[in-house]
Amino acid sequence: MSINLDEVNKRVIHALMQDARSISAPMIADDVGVSPATIRNRIAQLEEANVIEGYHANVDFERADGRLRNLYLCNASVEEREQLASQVRLIPGVINVRELMAGRRNLHVLAVGTDTTDLRRIAREIATLGIDIEDEALVQSERDQAYQPFGPDDERPQPLSEYLSLTGGTEVLEVAVAPDAPIDGLTLELAGREGVLDSNVLIIAIERDGTVLTPRGETVIKANDQVTLLSRESISDEALEAFTSG
Repeated sequence: MSINLDEVNKRVIHALMQDARSISAPMIADDVGVSPATIRNRIAQLEEANVIEGYHANVDFERADGRLRNLYLCNASVEEREQLASQVRLIPGVINVRELMAGRRNLHVLAVGTDTTDLRRIAREIATLGIDIEDEALVQSERDQAYQPFGPDDERPQPLSEYLSLTGGTEVLEVAVAPDAPIDGLTLELAGREGVLDSNVLIIAIERDGTVLTPRGETVIKANDQVTLLSRESISDEALEAFTSG
């Protein structure tokens, strides 16, 4: 079932992403300017079309009995990536699996363990499936927010949308490319050669119009792209200037 994401549907999605637990149909209706019945109907349609795939709780596992979250950056063959992603989800402790349209580190596995011994057990089970773990790190923090372009017109999208700080100084950051940003319109190869893209920053994913692109040298970065950055050290404000308007 396909569905048109008109302004009402976008506002419904935005509201549910902000707080699906406590927000109600009448509250959304009052904000959007339609009836509560319309909002309930739209939510049902979005769920039936699998645009809304479910609702989940954000859990602080460190406060929940001092458990550890670990991010495994894995390599999987393109032909088997989807199947391996399904299999790795069955490993006890794994809470999230992300497939990337990339040649390397194309499978990100987030898992929770009781201690480092438990995390090593998870790593062994991942490897048993034939998945190569290229790197891993403990996750310090993770924050989600609603997709701002679906929100009210007076809420301007912020350049930074998601941030992960990993142990050892490694950072993963999602950035929205602003119009007229220095990197807007450049290929990754040219951005690196001309020093627009910081040499310590690696673009590991690009989301454009709902599609995830594989970053390659000839890939052109465009305004409003959501790019995921990975750096072995703290990402500086100077490095972020490549993605923000002057």
